[in-house]
This record gives sequence, structure tokens and C-alpha cells, in this order.
Amino acid sequence: MSKDTRLSNEAPLAAERAQASGAASGRPAADPPLQLRPTGRFSAQRKTQAVIRLLRGEDLETLSRQLGVIAATLSLWREEFLAAGTLALKTHPGEHDPRDDLIQRLKAKIGELTMENELLYEKGRRLDEQLPLAQRRSRR
Repeated sequence: MSKDTRLSNEAPLAAERAQASGAASGRPAADPPLQLRPTGRFSAQRKTQAVIRLLRGEDLETLSRQLGVIAATLSLWREEFLAAGTLALKTHPGEHDPRDDLIQRLKAKIGELTMENELLYEKGRRLDEQLPLAQRRSRR
């Protein structure tokens, strides 16, 4: 494509953009310019900043457009943020922590693995000493 062809194609696009933004008519644009969203995922810090902006009263739709994130995602971040804050402020010792279930399962697994290791060590010791292995009980 020649340079002249490119310039002739770009000129109408620039004029259309100016007209759409209101610059050609001399009036200000209806919406503020959108902030370009960095590619990739949002860090926890950026999510927190977005949620704080929502909590301070910024419009969900406007913030959604500015950040390039759908409104449902922003709402989800807000709900998760508030739930985590509520959980952090609970001081009653009888309240359930979701990590407790995981801790209990992991402790049970450690117990099972410890017993299996002890049985295997005993079996290995008996084999090394050429002792008979433990007799199995009948199932009657």
C-alpha cells in the first residue's frame, strides 16, 4: 500500500473519530476518554483500588467502562472484598473459619501416612531379620 493511499484512508477515520467525540462541533465529548486497560489479569492491589472507588460512590457502569471490566465482575470483587472484611473483623472464638475444614483433613491425612510409614518400617525390619510377618486374622 502506498503512502498516499494510507493517508487518504486515515484522514476519514480521524475525521469520524473527531466528530464522534464532539471535537469537530466544538462541544466537549459526552463521556470522558476511556483509560486504556493494561493487558493481563488484575492484581489484588488493582482490584482493591477498583472496589474502594465503588465504595466511595463512583458509578458501577462508568468504572466498568474505564477499567474495561464487566460490571458483574466488579460487583463480585466488591462482594468478596466486603465478605473478607467482615470475616477479618469477627472476634468470637466459636465462629467457623473455612480453613478449619482443610486443616482437619490435612491432619487426618498426615495421621494416615504416619501409620502407613510405621507399618512399612516394621515390615521392612521383619524382612531384614527374616522374621515371619504378622499373621492375618480370619474373617469369620
